[in-house]
Amino acid sequence: MRRVEAYSRLAGLYDEIVIDPCHDRWASFLHELWSADADGVRTVLDLCCGTGLLARELVARGYRVVGVDASDAMLALARERLGADVALRRMTLPDLEIEGVFDAVVCTFDGLNYLTPDEFGLTIAAVARRLRPAGWLVFDLHTDHMMEFTISNPVVVGRSAGNDFVISSLVDPVARTCDTKIEFTQPRDGDPFCEQHRQYFHADADVHASLRDSGFRVTGVSHEYTDEPVDPSTLRATWTARRLPTRTSANN
Repeated sequence: MRRVEAYSRLAGLYDEIVIDPCHDRWASFLHELWSADADGVRTVLDLCCGTGLLARELVARGYRVVGVDASDAMLALARERLGADVALRRMTLPDLEIEGVFDAVVCTFDGLNYLTPDEFGLTIAAVARRLRPAGWLVFDLHTDHMMEFTISNPVVVGRSAGNDFVISSLVDPVARTCDTKIEFTQPRDGDPFCEQHRQYFHADADVHASLRDSGFRVTGVSHEYTDEPVDPSTLRATWTARRLPTRTSANN
């Protein structure tokens, strides 16, 4: 079976297999959250924007969105979905060489779990430079319960949209890493292929420290884009933070 670069062949199947129909609900959560901001939220930077599913929902709600992603294949699909009015850039975090200052930055569907702990801290610092004072940072991360769940369920076999696939995960709970092989044994189109992905389970204390060190105040950690607090069953936690207004302007 041919091994290919992560999110290359998978990009064409991503919306059918990896994603559940959640982006409308997630965008509604964000819209309600930001509506309480007296300064208003108009511009949004979408990190790890993928195929543009969340960006589409945010644009439909009147936001001006810029998307960045490390995968050319994912960005090509995002361009088809979003058209020429949404700026898309290829970038690999923690590098965030992008112009402008935004009212909000989002990163959904475990995008930041792909970063090493050092890269995570550098990314948060880079985001702070691109946010206005009191701007919003909203992102999700896998929880320790997700780590335990993956250890207990290391192999997932499935069929979706005419594709047969096997997802095998190996978790190192000490290093807090997860190496996942996604094999399409009988893809709907083309030859069988596999992709290798590595993610990191970031400890809550480290996340708090990175946010604090970059001048953020955590305003909430909730159960997957809801107002419900995290509990022992939470697999994906949503973190909400605001850039402290006393920080130096991102223009400097």
